[in-house]
Amino acid sequence: MTKPAKNIEIKAKIHNLIKLQHTVEALSDTQAELLEQEDIFFPAKNGRLKLRIFNSSYGELIHYERPNSTQAKESSYVISKTNDPISLKIALSNALGTIGVVKKKRLLYITGQTRIHLDDVVGLGNFLELEYVLKAEEKINTANEIVLDLMRYLEVNNEDLIDCAYIDLLNVL
Repeated sequence: MTKPAKNIEIKAKIHNLIKLQHTVEALSDTQAELLEQEDIFFPAKNGRLKLRIFNSSYGELIHYERPNSTQAKESSYVISKTNDPISLKIALSNALGTIGVVKKKRLLYITGQTRIHLDDVVGLGNFLELEYVLKAEEKINTANEIVLDLMRYLEVNNEDLIDCAYIDLLNVL
């Protein structure tokens, strides 16, 4: 059995995308990768279950558990890759129904063990996500400190932090 992976993450509203993008580009170890994603959420007994479709021949079924909190929080997740996301979407939708769909364009940057996402979410606007991917025996306190340091460097204000998933924000509109 695969042990769930873990990360420490935050999500925040972006007010000045161009400024933040320049700061992230200077910090990043990689060039930006543009990802177009459609996330279909399904009812789940525990945590959240979503099918992330990148294109008609690649997707990822992701189960994750993460508390709703504005603070840096631990998320545990399992990813199952698929080369036929459309038929998987149909099968899961028919069996479980859906909660909703999130469509976004994501610029992905990586610095060290942190994935930095600049997201343009249809119907919501622009957001920053920081995901520090924990190594197997790594201490959570270390990861929290790194995320907090990045937040300060990127000038993320506490009032801009989001305590829930994009699907929750869309479902209240």
